[in-house]
Amino acid sequence: MTASISIGTDSHGNAVLVDVEELLATRLLVQGNSGSGKSHLLRRLLEESAPMVQQVVIDPEGDFVTLADAYGHIVIDAGDYNEREIVKMAMRIREHRASVVLSLESLELEAQMKCAATFLSTLFDAPRDHWYPALVVVDEAQMFAPVSAGDVSDEARRLSLAAMTNLMCRGRKRGLAGVIATQRLAKLAKNVAAEASNFLMGRTFLDIDMARAADLLGMERRQAEQIRDLERGRFLGLGPAIARRPINVKIGAVKTGTRGGAHKLIAPPTTSGEDLQELLFANHADDTLPTPAPRADPPPRPAEEIIRALADTPSARPAAPELDFGQNEPVVVAVLEEIVADLGDAAPSVSTLYQDFGVRCRMKGLRTPPLDLPAFRKRFAMAQAGMADAHDPRWADAMKAAEPLPEDMLAPFLLIARAAMAGLPCPDDAALARAYGTSSPGRVRRLIDYMEKLGVVVARTDFSGKRSIGVPGLGLSTAAADG
Repeated sequence: MTASISIGTDSHGNAVLVDVEELLATRLLVQGNSGSGKSHLLRRLLEESAPMVQQVVIDPEGDFVTLADAYGHIVIDAGDYNEREIVKMAMRIREHRASVVLSLESLELEAQMKCAATFLSTLFDAPRDHWYPALVVVDEAQMFAPVSAGDVSDEARRLSLAAMTNLMCRGRKRGLAGVIATQRLAKLAKNVAAEASNFLMGRTFLDIDMARAADLLGMERRQAEQIRDLERGRFLGLGPAIARRPINVKIGAVKTGTRGGAHKLIAPPTTSGEDLQELLFANHADDTLPTPAPRADPPPRPAEEIIRALADTPSARPAAPELDFGQNEPVVVAVLEEIVADLGDAAPSVSTLYQDFGVRCRMKGLRTPPLDLPAFRKRFAMAQAGMADAHDPRWADAMKAAEPLPEDMLAPFLLIARAAMAGLPCPDDAALARAYGTSSPGRVRRLIDYMEKLGVVVARTDFSGKRSIGVPGLGLSTAAADG
């Protein structure tokens, strides 16, 4: 199988090829004002390379969901899932090498940025065994890596920009090849754009965008005028995967299109003004309502969908009587154990887990969550270590030994302490990573080093490479085990 695909023809009618293997190593930046043919170019690139490489598309407008019909991409409508489910799907995508389209069109801008950040970060943090090559196409990249926060919170911008920077700066070693497309180069963070070595520059009119495009293409400023004169569907291409000198490319035909199709001129109706006036200002009270057609009962809704609905809207049925304080603790323990059991390999945020906690408590008869967010964070960390019952006196010494640690390190420390108290083997890096909310083995090693500096643990590795961790505050140590 050749590693090159055709994206169109040059000014002499010769095919312009893109070396996909080189593209995976050097990344691509596409720029063009609205109407320049940017989305058409991305679609051509995706269609031609679909049989050769896994593809992940971040699609803010739902333009690329039709790839599913012809090429088997899995469409994920982000509005239908919570953060925890998005994380689980992103992990499985890398593991099973599935080509997907993450459609964000049902979300507001800030939610789009946070969802894309969570999704991309999970792809980036995948275990080394899952670092298969994949094209990660991000349309409207200026939304996810903006120069300034604009109308969104600083937190959303920070998370999204960090994920995009990781994709473009460090993604190559993890098999992720960023292909980012933007309408406005001036609005795209420079450290993200600068990591691309291949460029396809379409028509643009603003001087600041033309100047940046000319700089990236190695053209003099006076030559930048030709970017303004490009026809729709024509791009200037440059880079090791495309051409060593700027080349004018007319993008070829595609097999799929957007769901709405192209916007064409449609003449207005020929109805006379009097008739239209009568239609618009008719007395609607006299209109007869159509008789609704009988319909079959809807199919049963999945349990996950029902839980999401309960989280967003109050229940229509009468609330169960509130349990008194003495009865709350068994409910809290049961709910915490359920959440830990359902967590699997996912690492959702604490706020997402707290929302899930509130839903489950309401389903068990508690009108309001019996724990606030800080208390939940502590109790959930204990539950992850098998200490769901906070009133059990056995855990008092372990909690006292954890006092020097930041609260985000409580869960992995308690996991170690629990193993030491039970004489069990030392938890491996994967278990500690899940408790810490990461997929990175490097972060786990730094975590243990930090705990050692604080004096709360002592790590030992024997000659066979097995690790044990002692907890001075308990005077106990885990059994030796592979790290």
